[in-house]
Amino acid sequence: METLAIGLLGFFTAGYFALAGADLGLGMLLPLLGRDRADRDRIAAALAPYFLGSEVWLVAAAGVFIGCFPELEGELFTELLPVLVLLLAGWIVRDAGLWWRVHGGRVPDVMICAGSWTVVAAWGWALAGLLGGAGGLALATVAGVALLFAAHGLGYGALRLTGEPYRRARQLAGGPGRGQTFALTGAVLAALPLLAGAGLPLRENAAAGPVLGLLVPALTAFVPVLLAAQLWLWRATARTGPREGAARTTAFFF
Repeated sequence: METLAIGLLGFFTAGYFALAGADLGLGMLLPLLGRDRADRDRIAAALAPYFLGSEVWLVAAAGVFIGCFPELEGELFTELLPVLVLLLAGWIVRDAGLWWRVHGGRVPDVMICAGSWTVVAAWGWALAGLLGGAGGLALATVAGVALLFAAHGLGYGALRLTGEPYRRARQLAGGPGRGQTFALTGAVLAALPLLAGAGLPLRENAAAGPVLGLLVPALTAFVPVLLAAQLWLWRATARTGPREGAARTTAFFF
């Protein structure tokens, strides 16, 4: 059961980084790709249906970690408390910007961009801490993670956007090879938390057998449901123009 619990934790965490890297990265690039309201409507339409789905993977990973490795969770969360506060703050600001965007104005767009950068910086800080980085190495890790998220978001935009944002994203992502760019950055993002967490004493801090016997089968049964929902969401969110995008974003939130 310990091995299955560790596998589930790695699966959900890697899935979150690969999927959330797309919407967070695109949010980071909002001012670069969206020069006017119509452009930003297109980008918001690509983000709005997708960001909640990726966050389900994070909730699932947190559930596995808290439920199956409670002692280690307490130690690690205490050690990384400043990072978690920054992560939560950025998460709230980014999501609030997406929810409030339907009311118009530039402030929600600023919140989306600033919140995305904050969340990504927090993840870079957390990964640096898990890898034992400090000082200049930690800063380099944060910068590298931010660039990777931005590249992944760019690849996602080159696949899902339309109009001028699509043209800009495609040009920056490398033209016809944008699909390969997106796949490559997604694979690297998925591998990052696995590499950073490889040294954690998970097996030694696993919950008791009866607890794992209850949680692991339930979480395993959730995997095909989550995969099916994610696949449906990807297929259902097609490229859209500015008017349709604004209407879709409004309908999604209300």
